This record gives sequence, C-alpha cells and structure tokens, in this order.
Amino acid sequence: MSILVIKPGIQTTIQDAGRTGFQHLGINPGGAMDLRAMQTANALVHNPSDEAVLEFYFPAPVLQFNAGAFIALSGADFKASVNGTDLPVDHPIYIAAGSVLQFKGKEKGQLGYLAIQGGVELIEWLNSYSTNIKAAAGGFEGRALRAGDELILNTHPKSIRSSSECSILPWKAFTAPFYTNNPFRFIPGKEFALLSEASRRLITTESFTILPQSDRMGYRLQGPELSPTERREMISSAVTRGTIQLLPNGQCIVLMADHQTTGGYPRIGHIITADLPGLAQKGIGDSLLFVQTDVETAENLLVLQEQHLQQLKNACNLQLDAYHRH
Repeated sequence: MSILVIKPGIQTTIQDAGRTGFQHLGINPGGAMDLRAMQTANALVHNPSDEAVLEFYFPAPVLQFNAGAFIALSGADFKASVNGTDLPVDHPIYIAAGSVLQFKGKEKGQLGYLAIQGGVELIEWLNSYSTNIKAAAGGFEGRALRAGDELILNTHPKSIRSSSECSILPWKAFTAPFYTNNPFRFIPGKEFALLSEASRRLITTESFTILPQSDRMGYRLQGPELSPTERREMISSAVTRGTIQLLPNGQCIVLMADHQTTGGYPRIGHIITADLPGLAQKGIGDSLLFVQTDVETAENLLVLQEQHLQQLKNACNLQLDAYHRH
C-alpha cells in the first residue's frame, strides 16, 4: 500500500496546517501556502481539515499508485490525468492500483494540492507533519520529494466500492468564496504612518509585480518606490504570514508561509487572512493591487470563509453517506 514518486516535480513537499506555538524559539509555523485548498481537498475525502497533503508547483510530480486510493485535487489546475483519463480539481476521485497520476500543463493557479484519504505514514516534528526544509525536519525526511521515494498509505480507501477502474465521483466543491483575485485587502501595519503621504497613496493606486526572487518565505514585489518620512533604526519585531515589509530600496516583500519569526524592516501592512489563499495562487510576473481595509471587515470575511468550509465538510459527508447507501 504505497505511492511511488516517479518524477518529483518542482519543490513537491508534505504540508499540513503548520506548527504553532514555537515562534518564540525562532521556528516558523510553515504549513500549506494555500490553506483553503488543503482543507478543501481533505474535506472531499473525509479527512480531518489539517491532514497532511502533497503541495506542488508545475512541473508537477508523476506518481504511481501501487494500491487503490481515494484522493482529491484542489488549488491550481495542472490538467491532471490518470491512465489517459482527465481528472478535475475539487472532486473526490478513486485511483485504482497500478495507476499513474501525472499533470500535463498549467491551466490556472500556482500551487496544487493532493489529499489522500487516511493520509500517509510520516514522522511528526513539533506537533506537525509540515516540511521545514531549512531545519531538515517534518514531512518526508525533512525535504522535498525525490524520484524513487515511496509514500506508505495509512489505510485502504473506505469511501468507494471495490473497483479495478478509476472513478470520478459526481459532486464538486465550490471554492470561489475562498479566493480573492485583485485587489488584495490589507490592514495598515505598525509603521504605516512612517510612510510619506505620497507613498501611502501609491500603495492603493499603483500595481506591484511578483519578482522571480519570490519563494515560500515571501513574495518580493517590484512597484513604485515607497519612502518613509524619516530613516530610523528599528528593533526586530514580530511578523506573520501576510505582513508587508518595506525594504531599504523602497520596494516591498509580502511574507508567506515560511516567513521568519521577527523582522527589522518596517511593517507597513498586513494582507488579511481571508485574502491569503488567493495571494498564494499568484505567481512570478503576476500583478497585484492593494486596497486598505479595517479589522472588522477582515474578521467578518474570515468568519464567512470558515462557515463556508464547515458547510463544505457537511455536504461532503452527506454525499459520501448517500453513496455508501447506494
């Protein structure tokens, strides 16, 4: 009962919701870049929301299933196929033993997620299975997957009738409420007031482009040069996913899943949590727009997303129960 990695793709790693409670030790939370895609894929296969999944970019991995498995793909659409059959995202899918899952091209998005019912055997590190590559811990041997790696399945699939053929179950997750395209909403940060009036205006009137130097730690942006009203030395302060920092050259970086725990650059804003999934699906060369919002709006939007996620879980459970009865 295993999945063999034939080709690893680019930076294919094991990720879950991240490890919390260790930032005071300098250990960042990490976790899936697009938490909503991870949660959606898990809901479709009746996993806990934070079950570890495969996160991958394009070119994506090629995986051979040596046992039948119940899976779901979410996030980016990389034109998945198995044994010549095209597979959709956001549907539950049964993969038969001996099948090879591969991805033919980038349709939309930047990060794909593969959930497997029951998960795979992993070694926990600090209450999480997420891969921390710099610490060489968590996930699969603390690293990105390589050709020849074998992921051992925890359980046989229980949500599909025994079959020697692949099967796409008919229901689909509606994920639109999880994704913002443009503009992305931010709350002014502690040092926002240090910006000149002209710079504060430029943030919400000009566009910013994601640079090739971007990664899971942060998206480096190219846009109008922003300037503070005064230059001052700063004591390193706490940062989080979504924090917008002003670099010495007047450009910005938006911190992402593998962000550092503290930073000494001015925190001019914070992308709201509800907009982070959409931001995670942006890639190199994409343009970003920003608009200022407030804490109340950010909280209300997050509550709406959580409600939608719970409705999605309930609906998937009902569909699976009905499927078993028939």
